[in-house]
Amino acid sequence: MFQLPKSDAAASSVSPAPISSDSPLSREDVRLLCLGSVRGVLHTIKLLHVHGFAEPNDWSDLLPTGRPHVWMAILTKRLMIESGR
Repeated sequence: MFQLPKSDAAASSVSPAPISSDSPLSREDVRLLCLGSVRGVLHTIKLLHVHGFAEPNDWSDLLPTGRPHVWMAILTKRLMIESGR
């Protein structure tokens, strides 16, 4: 399921698909950043999966932050949001 971090790992970039202009909903991308120890980040990803928030494979690989013992993973979640008219 999860692999150790790779130095060339990068978060995926997802482009929103167009929606018809008469739709009351619009698509919006939201990015979540999870920071912590490797165990803490992986545990949080699994916990969010158990609660139905996101699939574990939707998250980026673990990425170093430059701080000792601190790693991060990024999730891009596409939401359908009511258009503010």
